[in-house]
Amino acid sequence: MANPGRFLDGKVAVVTGGGRGIGAEIARSLARVGARVAIGDVDVQAAEQTAAGLPGEALALRLDVTDRPGFTAFLDEVERRLGPIHVLVNNAGIMPLARIEDESDDTTLRLLEINLHAVIHGSREAIRRMRPRAAGTIVNVASTAGKQAAVGAATYCATKHGVVGFSEAIRLELRGSGIQVVCVMPGVVRTGMTAGVPATRGVPVVQPEDVADAVVDALHRSRFEVFVPASLGRLLRVGHLMPRRLRESIARAVGAERIMVEGMNSPDRAEYEKRAAASAPALDDRS
Repeated sequence: MANPGRFLDGKVAVVTGGGRGIGAEIARSLARVGARVAIGDVDVQAAEQTAAGLPGEALALRLDVTDRPGFTAFLDEVERRLGPIHVLVNNAGIMPLARIEDESDDTTLRLLEINLHAVIHGSREAIRRMRPRAAGTIVNVASTAGKQAAVGAATYCATKHGVVGFSEAIRLELRGSGIQVVCVMPGVVRTGMTAGVPATRGVPVVQPEDVADAVVDALHRSRFEVFVPASLGRLLRVGHLMPRRLRESIARAVGAERIMVEGMNSPDRAEYEKRAAASAPALDDRS
């Protein structure tokens, strides 16, 4: 990572799903380069614990990203207490695993609302705030699953493809506005989300800190497309030059196509799957 110094000194940065995992590490990295960080998470205790360990001024608030009026009110409260938002990191996401015929409709809705609709809503609200100031950056955390498929995670892949396409479109819409867009596409990151997902020679494993460093570097360099590790981007670009059958046969040969299935059948996933199923109270309230 380039040495960015404290280029965000005094600027307000918001991280959704920032209580643990990738979001918590992004919050720490942003705080280290001078940002005043606001963490939103449905688990407010986790958010408060992370915020308490940050250098400088930090704020933790409860946020259910599927509650769109609540999401808007959260951003209003951040600006009231900390000032204008300069960076919004749409990080909140879930990854329940199942073959599509075994996935419940509630799980499908939860994935679409948290992983995609919340990113769209958060970005829209950020743009409404940033455009009059002609400054700001929206960071959308997608996945390499937004560029390729995985057995056992069809709807998750659909949401991440959606985040990638949405980010590409708003980047074009915002050209000349002063607002930057960053789309982050990690591979397998060792957090609770990937509990039970095995390491495979075709899919490098990274740590949450690696993703956080890449986010800060992208903000410093004004980069749009960010793969973590960077080598994944090169592999995907080469792979997409190949005929589909050859590309898929290579993925099968190295086991990359089925790592989610192996994770799905792992007993290590029980705790994460339970937490993911309880991650969107606003959806539960609609029934």
